[in-house]
Amino acid sequence: MINNAIARRYAKALVQLGSEGGFIDSFRDELSIIDGLFKTHSDLRAAFADPALTQVQKKAIMMELSSKAACSELVGNFLLLLVDKNRVAFLGQIVQTYEKLADEFSGVIRPVIKTAFPLEESQIVAIQSALEIKTGKKVVPQMIVDSSLLGGVITQIGDIAYDNSVKTQLKRIEDILQKG
Repeated sequence: MINNAIARRYAKALVQLGSEGGFIDSFRDELSIIDGLFKTHSDLRAAFADPALTQVQKKAIMMELSSKAACSELVGNFLLLLVDKNRVAFLGQIVQTYEKLADEFSGVIRPVIKTAFPLEESQIVAIQSALEIKTGKKVVPQMIVDSSLLGGVITQIGDIAYDNSVKTQLKRIEDILQKG
């Protein structure tokens, strides 16, 4: 719980900073690159957790990372702040929270759409348009092919699921027939 509060505080500050200059999307991209480096390189995570390294050494590593990732000065300074406050271990959570808050600020939703087989682009656009009309927000769908489905579509938006799969429809018919 405390970790989430820490991540939310840092992410919220960065969203506010990004919104003032119109940098929300570029901050997202830069943070994603840095977070990807930390996820793929365990030695990098270990270096920032190593008490034998001084703050100066850790800052030098972070400056090198942000330079190679072509981060803006604001994101670079943010990453150095994480080093100063010993919060680098929370970077993954901060990035996740940042993405959620940035989407809320920008009016974007990212539904997960499961289908039994790959959809054509026109079908994806039709679903996307219908969701945009229903929600009033910009929709960036994440398509997943789930071979366990017989057919139809399951759309997950946050905690809400719209299940229009053939399996669910057959279950409903079965329930109706059993009830008489």
